[in-house]
Amino acid sequence: MPRRAAPAASPSADGDAPSEAEPHYLGHRDRLRARFAQAGADALPDYELLELALFRAIPRRDVKPLAKALIRRFGSFAEVISAEPARLAEIEGIGGGVIADLKLIEAAGQRLARGAIADRPLLSSWSAVLEYCRATMAFAAREQFRVLFLDRRNHLIADEVQGRGTVDHTPVYPREVARRALELSATAIILAHNHPSGDPTPSAADIRMTREIVDVLDPLGIVVHDHVILGREGHASFKGLKLI
Repeated sequence: MPRRAAPAASPSADGDAPSEAEPHYLGHRDRLRARFAQAGADALPDYELLELALFRAIPRRDVKPLAKALIRRFGSFAEVISAEPARLAEIEGIGGGVIADLKLIEAAGQRLARGAIADRPLLSSWSAVLEYCRATMAFAAREQFRVLFLDRRNHLIADEVQGRGTVDHTPVYPREVARRALELSATAIILAHNHPSGDPTPSAADIRMTREIVDVLDPLGIVVHDHVILGREGHASFKGLKLI
């Protein structure tokens, strides 16, 4: 018996032969990009914003499970992009390209926040100062101690990390802070450090160290405007708490 020929494929509506179905995630990507373009980032939960960040580095895979895994591991979008590269690499599916893209987003956010305090009196732009400190420090896994050096108009001369430490301690040397302030001809400073625990409440060691810095700088005519502690749960101001 002669073999029956296979039926010809039906043409599509536009006259072309049908193509293989596109992977389901491509339509999801288009819809997510459209929502972002129309409604902005506030309309997206953290994991969807993270999906958008992963699209470029991972073009041919559904990245929703990976985005959700990152949020589960680190807690939020901000904590994901602030995570140390070695910790990011522990997540299955995260390679060098993804890590580079995430750290680029972190750097862009910090650069944007720094731009908001450039060339303006910091004491009259206090919310921008807090946002900058939060962007640079609040989600770091280890403590770091930062000093913002100011001129006579309270404009920023330099922003420097004076020390990095463990999850709950950073060694800070008041005379080193004073030496650097004199080198920069600073007339005032703002101190800032983070609490990786998330709770910004000052410790007894924080209070003691701040008073030592004030005592060293006061005879030099250098004012300590404030010491701000940053954490995931907010911030604490020594001036607001009347600790300086």
